[in-house]
Amino acid sequence: MSTYVYGITAGSHPALPEGMGGVGDPPRPVRILKEGDLAAIVSEAPEGLRPKRKDLLAHQNVLAEAGSAACVLPMRFGSIAPDDDSVTGVLAERADHYQERLRALEGKVEYNVKATHVEEAVLHRVMAENEEIRALAEANRQADGGTYEQRLRLGELVAAAVQAKEAEDAAELRRLLESAAAAESVGPQSTGWLANVSFLVARDSAETFLAAVEQARASHPHLELRVNGPLPPYSFVEPGPAEPAGSTIGGTGGADTGTG
Repeated sequence: MSTYVYGITAGSHPALPEGMGGVGDPPRPVRILKEGDLAAIVSEAPEGLRPKRKDLLAHQNVLAEAGSAACVLPMRFGSIAPDDDSVTGVLAERADHYQERLRALEGKVEYNVKATHVEEAVLHRVMAENEEIRALAEANRQADGGTYEQRLRLGELVAAAVQAKEAEDAAELRRLLESAAAAESVGPQSTGWLANVSFLVARDSAETFLAAVEQARASHPHLELRVNGPLPPYSFVEPGPAEPAGSTIGGTGGADTGTG
């Protein structure tokens, strides 16, 4: 039976709640495999596992429960090894790397912040800040809308100004929040978001970070901000050396595990 891996932690990690279930239907019992000073949080891997919401939530709930007691290096959803021995073999081979990451991330959580423009508000802002756009818009208005070429030119100017504003606001948002975080990691670009950034925050500084988010909201009303956290530090678990052949548990990270 193959082994599903939720995360890696110290061998001294407190025991998990008795009867705790993980992925699968019915949920597979979660257990801990120890190897030296490290441990892996695992269960049996269900056949044909797919990223359904129920299993994505189960994966994240196991990590949240384990992370509430001590630092855990979260694995991506779907991290599966051929068997328990493969898991303990990876723990032994990568011991130095995992122990360094556990020390670095102890007492820290991740907050993912995504930002987008409020369309009407940013258009007003662009008009107010760009004299050329204002002048062309007024000329078109006085000419009953202007020619096709004039309308096209206005649209191009507005689109370019909004794009520049997106880059400016993304940089400004990072500047406002980075001082309240220990580290940051820029996520992949996705349609609709001008910023997708994860911040590593000390647990005892979470209120300070969230206050900085609220201050950014207040000072930038043309931005819509979405905050997801606290999360296990998905975006700050750097990959270690290549795992032994036959194992698929090498990948870590992956914020927004299906619940965002």
